[in-house]
Amino acid sequence: MIFMDRQEAGRQLGARLEHLRDRDAVVLGLPRGGVPVAFEVAQAIGAPLDVCLVRKLGVPFQPELGMGAIGEDGVRVINDAVVREARVTPEDIAAVEEHEREVLEHRARRYRGEREPVTLEGRTVVVVDDGVATGSTARVACRIARARGAARIVLAVPVAPRDWTERLGGEADELVSVATPRDFFAIGQFYADFAQTDDEEVADCLRRAAGRPWGTPSDDGPPGTEVEITVGAVRLTGQLTVPQEAPGTVVFAHGSGSSRHSPRNQFVAAGLNRAGLGTLLFDLLTEEEEQDRANVFDTGLLAGRLTDATDWLRAQPGHEGLAIGYFGASTGAAAALWSAAEPDARIAAVVSRGGRPDLAGPRLAAVTAPTLLIVGGADPVVIDLNRQAQARLRCENHLAVVPGATHLFEEPGTLEVVTDLARDWFTDHMAPAHV
Repeated sequence: MIFMDRQEAGRQLGARLEHLRDRDAVVLGLPRGGVPVAFEVAQAIGAPLDVCLVRKLGVPFQPELGMGAIGEDGVRVINDAVVREARVTPEDIAAVEEHEREVLEHRARRYRGEREPVTLEGRTVVVVDDGVATGSTARVACRIARARGAARIVLAVPVAPRDWTERLGGEADELVSVATPRDFFAIGQFYADFAQTDDEEVADCLRRAAGRPWGTPSDDGPPGTEVEITVGAVRLTGQLTVPQEAPGTVVFAHGSGSSRHSPRNQFVAAGLNRAGLGTLLFDLLTEEEEQDRANVFDTGLLAGRLTDATDWLRAQPGHEGLAIGYFGASTGAAAALWSAAEPDARIAAVVSRGGRPDLAGPRLAAVTAPTLLIVGGADPVVIDLNRQAQARLRCENHLAVVPGATHLFEEPGTLEVVTDLARDWFTDHMAPAHV
């Protein structure tokens, strides 16, 4: 069986759940892909729709290893075995939880606006995702729903492996799946359209379910404003856009031969703005300085300008204590990492697109900000340079290869992938800075 998209999958799943109509049920969608499915289920059984927000608690020195998870209302689930084996202290857990709680609260505001979470106490809760693979997220979601007072939990998905009831049967009172195919490799293989769901689609599903029309703005920020940044004897021009309640701002460092008008950087910036993040695009060099090609590759000079612009941004009204992230493209990635390595940088996260992080040289080992390196799969030279640079990083880091993309990500759909990767990295790591 192949579903056309998540909406069709949700309608078929909703038909399997008709017995829950008039049972005081609540439908919880798992962001992001589970929410469009959950919307159709909620419509089918006449139940309110909400999201089940889950944040993994990663071991401090090995973030990909989960030692627990948190949900709203102060709910936390701790894996005692992992905590013991990793020798994680209560202080370590508290620090990780504080950060993840801030990210969770930002996501909640982004999705719901001012609406309160739907009450689960004493109700039948239907936890919905677009499919189950390992089941780890669904397991935690069920536990969080139970901790929030659910009287009965139904875990419902369009597609799952044959053995999913054996693996997850203890987490829910009822498990429902439209299909359980024998040859199951990934959820996406059962969808004709499995495009990523973005934050705005999640928010729109919740607004429609609450009786507000599709496309109603939420958390709309002010339009971008032209700014001038004075650095020594020069003035640099930029574009600053900060949505309401943004947890921080991403400062862009463009590559050689580019500027704040770069359509690629503007495309990524617009995606970050839609996710509720602020952006600052500015020219690292004046027009006169750009005439000297040596300046374009002077990583120390560019990094110094980036540091000065960051100091300027932190001094602006309303930016005190907000997180700062860096997005660097091409040679600008080296400047971003160089600047992030400064002792007092306090940079929350760095993303490099088709970057030359190797040009940051010995500074790489001093970077403490979580760093995502994005490269094109058809750009072998830059892939190799990024792998060499990654080996020198000591911070949390990840190398993401976009299949079929060349250095400039000009191929259809590739820049959208870059935007999604950057958005997720920044929203996961950018919480208000502690000053």
